[in-house]
Amino acid sequence: MTLGNHPELLILGWLRNQRLIEDIETIKAIQVDWETDSVAITTYAGVEDLDSKLSHKTVTTGCGQGTMFGDLMENIDKISLQQPPLKQSTIYGLLKSLNEYNEVYKSAGAVHGCALCSESLGIEQFIEDVGRHNAVDAIAGYMWLNDLQGEGKLFYTTGRLTSEMVIKVALMEIPVLLSRSGITRMGLEIAQKVGVTLIARAKGRHFMVYHGREFIEFDAMPEVRHVRTRP
Repeated sequence: MTLGNHPELLILGWLRNQRLIEDIETIKAIQVDWETDSVAITTYAGVEDLDSKLSHKTVTTGCGQGTMFGDLMENIDKISLQQPPLKQSTIYGLLKSLNEYNEVYKSAGAVHGCALCSESLGIEQFIEDVGRHNAVDAIAGYMWLNDLQGEGKLFYTTGRLTSEMVIKVALMEIPVLLSRSGITRMGLEIAQKVGVTLIARAKGRHFMVYHGREFIEFDAMPEVRHVRTRP
C-alpha cells in the first residue's frame, strides 16, 4: 500500500523503525522489484537474531493493518526525550508553510502526508503516501541516510496520532508530534510515558495541546472578536 515514490527511503526507514538493522553501514544494497512487489535487502554480514526479532509481532492500527516486529515496548521504555521550548508563532508558521504541500492530496485525495520540520529550516522533507505509516517510515529513512538527528525537530502528519505513530516518532528521537487530525488514547498514554509533546487538530490558527503544554510559549494569541447581539 504505497505510491512508490520513495521505495528505498521507505525500506530504510522501516528497517530502522523496526530495529531490524541498527547500523546503516551494514546494508550493502536495496533492490526494488515492481513486477513482484517486493524488495531485496542485502547486508554484508546478515542480520543478528533475525528469526528471534521476527517471532515477536505486534498488530497495530496501520492503514489496513500495521505490524511491528521485535519487543518494541522494551525499546520505548528506554526512551526519554529532551523537550525544547516551542513557540506558538512557530507552529502557526509551519502550518502556513505546509499549505503549499499535499500536491497529491489536492489533486486526487486518499493519501496522507508527513513532514520533518525544524524552527530554523522550516519544512525539511515532505512525503505523501497511501498510508501515514509509510510516509513516516520514508522520512525515517531520509534521516538515517543523511545522518540527521531528531533532537530539536518537529514531526507533522495529516493522520491520526495512534500508538504506532507516537512510537515511531519517539524511536526517531523527535520530541514534538503535530497533526491536523485527532489522537487515540494509547497514543496519548505512550506520548506521556516517553515525553513527546502531542499537538492535534492543528489547522490554520487553531490547535489543541494534549501533552507538553508547559514547553510551549504562547507568543501569538489570536485576537478575541466581540460579536454584538440584539436584545
